[in-house]
Amino acid sequence: MTRRSALIVLALGCASGMAAVTSMTNLQPFRDATGYVATYNINGDMDLRNAFFQPLGSNGRTCATCHQMDQAMSLEVTHIRQRYNQSGGKDPLFAAVDGANCPDAREGDTQSRSLILNHGLIRIGSKLPAQAEFQLSVVSDPYGCAISTDPATGAEVVSVYRRPLPSTSLSFLSAVMWDGRETVDPLDNEGTFDVNLRSDLRHQAIDAVLGHAQAQQPPTEEQLQEIVKFEMGLYSAQISDDRAGALYTQGGNGGPLKLQLQPYYPGINDSLGHDPHGKEFNPVVFDLYAGWVNHNAQSDPQGTARQRAARADIAAGERLFNTAPLTITAVRGLNDNPDLGYPKQIQGTCTTCHDAPGAGNHSLPLALDIAVSHSAAQERDPTISEALAQLSQPVVPVFLITNCPDPQDPTRKLAFYTSDPGKGLITGKCRDVNRVKGPVLRALPARAPYFHNGSAATLDQVVNFYDKRFQMNLSAGQKRQLVAFLNAL
Repeated sequence: MTRRSALIVLALGCASGMAAVTSMTNLQPFRDATGYVATYNINGDMDLRNAFFQPLGSNGRTCATCHQMDQAMSLEVTHIRQRYNQSGGKDPLFAAVDGANCPDAREGDTQSRSLILNHGLIRIGSKLPAQAEFQLSVVSDPYGCAISTDPATGAEVVSVYRRPLPSTSLSFLSAVMWDGRETVDPLDNEGTFDVNLRSDLRHQAIDAVLGHAQAQQPPTEEQLQEIVKFEMGLYSAQISDDRAGALYTQGGNGGPLKLQLQPYYPGINDSLGHDPHGKEFNPVVFDLYAGWVNHNAQSDPQGTARQRAARADIAAGERLFNTAPLTITAVRGLNDNPDLGYPKQIQGTCTTCHDAPGAGNHSLPLALDIAVSHSAAQERDPTISEALAQLSQPVVPVFLITNCPDPQDPTRKLAFYTSDPGKGLITGKCRDVNRVKGPVLRALPARAPYFHNGSAATLDQVVNFYDKRFQMNLSAGQKRQLVAFLNAL
């Protein structure tokens, strides 16, 4: 099978052409923004007859519609626009149920799909918990469906807009979905981790088929087993860089083959001291490119001067990720954490929150509010305002959440202006408002834009946001090196 034929099938995200093309070579490299990305399947070549690639609902969608092999099993926004233009807006990705700003959008209406076309956002309709501790009202409703009523149940449905998470490298997860809503069985115990993760992914597949694909009935048990086995076998990572060359040679340990060998268990290297094996937190979470530190002609005689310089930059960026000091303030989930003593400031590094070795997510469930959902117009914290100014925030509904007591002063009520209440929409708890998980960081160049709401168009914006948000005071050269490292993940 040619690379072109594989791309055609993957871009369609449906069964069209499957009779002619039934598999894709394992570790097939795909071009992305800064080099090539690849996915390794521990079970061998990709079987495109798997239920993952089959339309199991009524609108033509498959799992692959939103989880594309050439985009690290997620969606990259320039590819989304290409699919829209090539199909005249008829690709199943743009089904009105959630591929449009509101579910009543007409097919082919470009304006009503601005969020997916500009930020890669899927609409998530979440029912407001009946016994929520907080009150939620609409401040801004640009599309007219911020809060709607479910005609079947009469429940209020809140529209939030999120990026599709990668369906790869799942063996490192501590929560399923941004808000953890598919973590029906907890992923915090080494003894039950594998069984629970498979159970969670099975549950997620059922909900995706019934919801995103608008199926009338859930997948069969055989189909669910196929999907979960396929997803559990995938590992995606950047395999080469345009400047540095191959990321797995001359002392480099990038790429998916190395990634699938990475040890992991729930709580490994937990930065808050909860490693179940009693091991102390090691801030050196990534050491993929330690062999490229001080890279020169003597250590790498086969590389060009340009490659050696690029490899040295990547190694320097990795070291910055592990060690550059930052000051964590006003992060809900950390600074308001009673177990930590409500610290006003926490001195840390990037790896304080990204502690899973080689993967970069948190190894225990830790949903956080780092402020990317905050409304810039109503933000009063100058540090957060300066950080938000670095982003390309989408035009989405803004909500006001009230009736939440200050955990340190219950007589004082808090108010939150937000575009996404996050985990709070699932639990109804004030403590969970605005909090979402951090994703696995591998294969970043293939799946822009970034953050759960697609508010960072580039990794440069990501770094600029963190630099301001946590007072890192990085130089221009350090920012460039940090971006070079993130592009090598």
